[in-house]
Amino acid sequence: MKSLRNTLERFSRDESGTLMAEALIVLPFMLWAYLALFVYWDAYRAVNTAQKAAYTISDMISREMVTLPTNYVTGMRDLMRYLIDKDQTVKLRVTSVTWSSANARFEVDWSRSPDNAMPQQTTTTIATSAYRIPAMADGDRVIIVDAEVSYHPAFDIGMPAFDVGMHDEVIKQFIVTRPRFIPKLCMTGVTCT
Repeated sequence: MKSLRNTLERFSRDESGTLMAEALIVLPFMLWAYLALFVYWDAYRAVNTAQKAAYTISDMISREMVTLPTNYVTGMRDLMRYLIDKDQTVKLRVTSVTWSSANARFEVDWSRSPDNAMPQQTTTTIATSAYRIPAMADGDRVIIVDAEVSYHPAFDIGMPAFDVGMHDEVIKQFIVTRPRFIPKLCMTGVTCT
């Protein structure tokens, strides 16, 4: 009996192998945390890149002083594809909107989306986004650039999508810009009054 008690006491004081046991317990959590940080960093980088690209497109359009040709928006979409990662897809819609104080609503002058990737905005559909458009004087016009950029995380870390402009693995941007040098921007094929 004494021998068994001595063996148990020795076993309880023996600390050899604890490092290996602790490493086996902690290592999966450390790897998961590293991958999670990588995925979060990559997602924020992708959102930032998409946002800068959308603002670049919006700024370029706002500086135009001539009637835009019909293929202009397609060129802007291609430029945005160039500015973001190669494995991401882009949907782009450019809309010219005016405020009518007589009707107390935003009215769409024209709306274009290359390859009809996004439905064209109308006076009825723009009302759902009215809260995102700043207050304007009667007859003022703005250009709205809607962009949707796909994003797929490199690793599935088991976390739900987080909201930094991302919804269902799509980065959405809604950029409102006034034309800089002319009161309104016209599109070829659209009556410009």
